[in-house]
Amino acid sequence: MKIVVTGGAGFIGSEFVRQAVNYGFEVIVIDKLTYAGDIERLNEVEDRIRFYKADITNREFISWIFEREKPEAVIHWAAESHVDRSILEPDLFLRTNVLGTQTLLDISRNYNIEAFINVSTDEVYGELGETGQFTETTPLNPNSPYSTSKASADMLGRAYYRTYGLPVITVRPSNNYGPWQYPEKLIPVVILKALREEPIPVYGTGQNIREWLYVSDCAEAVLKLLEKGKPGEVYNIGSGEERRNIEVVRTILKILGKPESLISFVKDRPGHDYRYSLNTTKIRKEIGWKAKTNFEDGIEKTVSWYLNNINWLKRKINTLSKLWEKVYQT
Repeated sequence: MKIVVTGGAGFIGSEFVRQAVNYGFEVIVIDKLTYAGDIERLNEVEDRIRFYKADITNREFISWIFEREKPEAVIHWAAESHVDRSILEPDLFLRTNVLGTQTLLDISRNYNIEAFINVSTDEVYGELGETGQFTETTPLNPNSPYSTSKASADMLGRAYYRTYGLPVITVRPSNNYGPWQYPEKLIPVVILKALREEPIPVYGTGQNIREWLYVSDCAEAVLKLLEKGKPGEVYNIGSGEERRNIEVVRTILKILGKPESLISFVKDRPGHDYRYSLNTTKIRKEIGWKAKTNFEDGIEKTVSWYLNNINWLKRKINTLSKLWEKVYQT
C-alpha cells in the first residue's frame, strides 16, 4: 500500500515512518519542518521514502502531491502539539490543527482514499480525578487551546466520515515519550537540565498524572489500526502506565544520579488538567494490540538514547531558551 504520512519528520510520525517502511509500505512523507520537525529522524530510511516539505494548509501544493503520488491511505500526524505554546499562540494551533486537517480531508475525498487515520489525543476528553478512565464514548471536554484545536480536528474527521463517507479512523493516544522527542516536553527537558545541573521547572507541586506510552508502541498500534481498524470508529491507545509528573522527574534524576534538589516548582500552567487515563479495552479486543513497554524499561531506554545523542539534544535546546523564559513567566 502507498501511504501519505503527514508530520513524518516529527517525534511520533518519524517512528511510524520507520516502522511502516520496514513493514513494507511505500511511504510518502509530508512535513513543514517547523522547529519541532527534523529530517535527521528519517536518515535510516531516507532512501526508501519520498519526502515533500509542505504546509498542510497549502491546498494547491498538497493537491499536487496527491495527484502525483496517488496514495491509498493517509496517516495524519502533523500538528502543533505543545500545550504551553498553544496558550501563547492559539491562532497558530487553530490554523494548523483545524484548517490543515480540513484541507487534508477535502483533498482525500478526491482520491478514493481507502483509510484516513486521524491522530487525536487523550487531552480532548478533558481531565479526571483520582479514579476513572476515558472510554471512546466519553464526551469531549477540552481545556486548552491545543486540546480544543485537536478536538475540532477530531470531530471534523468524524463529520467527513458521516457526511461524505470518507473512511476515517480516529485514534486518541496518551502521552508519548521515547527517543527523538523535541526538548520542549517534560522528559527531554528534565534529562538535559539534570545533565547540566540546572534547575528543573515543575509545574505546581508536580502532582498531575499522565499515562505514559512508549513511542514505538504507539506507532505499532496505528499500523495495526491501518490494517484492521474499522472506518468511523474511535480507538484509545494507552499503556496503563500512569505516573505523577514529580515521579517521572525523580525517576530520571535517580537514573542519572542527580540530586532532587535540582527540582524547582514553578507557577502552575493555566487550566492545567489534573489526570488523564485511557480505557483500551476496545483496541485490545477488536485489534489485538496492547502496549509492550512498561514505564521503567521505557524510561531507561529513553535516557540511554539521549545520553548517546546528547549533541542532537543540545542543538535543539538552543532554540527553546526564549520560549522557556516566556512560558515560565506567564
